[in-house]
Amino acid sequence: MPSYRFEAADAVGKLDRGLIDADSPRAARAQLRARGLTPLAVEEAGAQRSGSGGRGWLGARMSDSELAWATRQLASLLAARLPLDAALTATAEQAEKKHVTEVMTAIRADVRAGHRLADALATRPRDFPEIYRALVAAGEESGDLAHVMEKLADYIEERNALRTKVLTAFIYPAVVALVSIGIVIFLLGYVVPQVVSAFSQARQELPMLTRVMLNLSDFVRSWGWLVGLALALALTGWRMLLRSPAPRLAWHSRLLKMPLAGRFILGLDAARFASTLAILTGSGVPLLRALDAARQTLGNDRLRASVDDATSRVREGVSLASALQVQKTFPPLLVHLIASGEKTGTLPELLERASQTLSREVERRAMALTALLEPLMILLMGGFVLLIVLAVLMPIIEINQLVR
Repeated sequence: MPSYRFEAADAVGKLDRGLIDADSPRAARAQLRARGLTPLAVEEAGAQRSGSGGRGWLGARMSDSELAWATRQLASLLAARLPLDAALTATAEQAEKKHVTEVMTAIRADVRAGHRLADALATRPRDFPEIYRALVAAGEESGDLAHVMEKLADYIEERNALRTKVLTAFIYPAVVALVSIGIVIFLLGYVVPQVVSAFSQARQELPMLTRVMLNLSDFVRSWGWLVGLALALALTGWRMLLRSPAPRLAWHSRLLKMPLAGRFILGLDAARFASTLAILTGSGVPLLRALDAARQTLGNDRLRASVDDATSRVREGVSLASALQVQKTFPPLLVHLIASGEKTGTLPELLERASQTLSREVERRAMALTALLEPLMILLMGGFVLLIVLAVLMPIIEINQLVR
């Protein structure tokens, strides 16, 4: 039974939108009238097969957490031997967000129309990335969709967990930095001029530190907005420059060579690449197709170019480890484990081990970096506030000495 998206009005003119199951548009309108609604528009939920799933590029999309939840629900239902149609129906009914319900209902309508699940997902690339669709297609081809969906749910949850840990580690230093900048601007822009202006009537030369702070305060009050605007324009221009492939590639290459940030970015992308490749190859996806899907999970263009080069070499018959070693961009640990996996026939298992090792290393680096940043930010903030306090107290001390 297909699903229809409707828009209807009740007796007082209040609009109601949603989805309804019916044999035909006419039957859907009849059901709406039976509810006391006047149908305004009724269309099949799966009829709009645009690249964004019929919701437009500015519409709501499924977040990573919602995608993980929906995948876990489908995996559990399919493992309980429910038909795909029933599993999609149950998932749509349990969804708490309206757009998740619409997506799952539209997919169910496509499946009922005779489309494969992977093809139905392909019409909504914003919600379901290529690796997701490739794994679903592999599961359908192997006849073990439930097992593949279970692995896919584990993959998405582990990826989200790593991202959450990294972001959480940097939240506190970022908050301290923002608060520190706000306090310093407030002190320089308001407190220092109010306090130090009281000493101008004493006709006494102010200490050097106090004069420096007053000049800095005048600059913040007069030109602070212009500096902020210039920084915003510079950031906007930088982001626009990075939209061009050549400057972005050069910048990403330089990022990988930075002492702290480079190792962190490389470890994060390499762990994601290894994990994606492990689950794809372990599910029976051909290596070339798996490399193409895993490449799209990389956020660094230099690493993407390395994978493109490695893919071309693998297509010519070179082993994956040898192909990745040519560019010398990926961590040696990953290359060695891939080489061992290719020799022993346990490539998916060793790729998963490499992913876990690299993920733990990323977490360790994030914890170490934040452990260094937190006291450093506090010391910088305390040192600057101390200078401001000294700039205010030094004239008071000199006046007390003159009085004595």
